Amino acid sequence: MRTGSEPVTARSALRMRLWLSVWGLLWAAFGTVAFALVGRPGWAAVCGVLWLVITVDMSVIARHLREGAHFQPGRDVPPYLPPERRRP
Repeated sequence: MRTGSEPVTARSALRMRLWLSVWGLLWAAFGTVAFALVGRPGWAAVCGVLWLVITVDMSVIARHLREGAHFQPGRDVPPYLPPERRRP
């Protein structure tokens, strides 16, 4: 719900989230390979699942970055009125 007190120049941290995902992807891939070579299949599987989750997250981030900016109401749009409280 829009209250009128939102920052005018608010931005999403998608690029930072993308780079943090890249960092996590590298570590998850390294962990998967390292644990597989050492003979720890359980930990390799955990790192592999984490690798998969990070890959899905990166695809969502990339889709949001490709979509670009969305419409944000300007100063001329009044804030929405809060919903009325209903008494039982």
